[in-house]
Amino acid sequence: MQMKDMLFAAMMAAITAVMGLFPGIPLPGGVPIVLQNMGIMLAGSLLGKRNGALAILLFVLLVAAGLPLLSGGRGGLSVLAGPSGGYIASWPIMAFLIGWLAEKGPRTFRRLFLANLAGGLFNYACGTAWLAMVAHLSLPQALLAGVLPFLPGDLIKMAAAAFLAVGIHRAAPHLFSPANGKAQPPQPTEPTQ
Repeated sequence: MQMKDMLFAAMMAAITAVMGLFPGIPLPGGVPIVLQNMGIMLAGSLLGKRNGALAILLFVLLVAAGLPLLSGGRGGLSVLAGPSGGYIASWPIMAFLIGWLAEKGPRTFRRLFLANLAGGLFNYACGTAWLAMVAHLSLPQALLAGVLPFLPGDLIKMAAAAFLAVGIHRAAPHLFSPANGKAQPPQPTEPTQ
């Protein structure tokens, strides 16, 4: 792993933590509406499968260690054992999935939105299963509490993350590895003799 990759992973973990400063909107099911899952979408869309997953794994490990990085100043193993735990624990794999799909071709808005959608569906599946188990809910009850209230906002966050990632990739393509993940040497600006 190159120094640049480590720096970007650490910065993405920090950006995801900063997104936790925005207060969550509490819901009756125990899972709040937060901005932080957009950080996971950006990690995969911008950094790709490996570095995006590492950035979010770092973030989740810091949360598990007790740092109050989640929305509302939450952190610690008790949060991971609570109703939100399945969603949070699946974030590194969600970032990997988004990055893997993003790397399959040019990073267009459509590709990144669909990658974010796939990652979001994976996150819903993991989180809803955990919520049903921890809160002793049936699957339909868990879907009503852990998915339905979040769909409109998450679709907006998916589109916003795709839009931002496309813009950042266009503005600074030299900062990110190409879609295939293999570093290429810089191309000369003038023909050589």
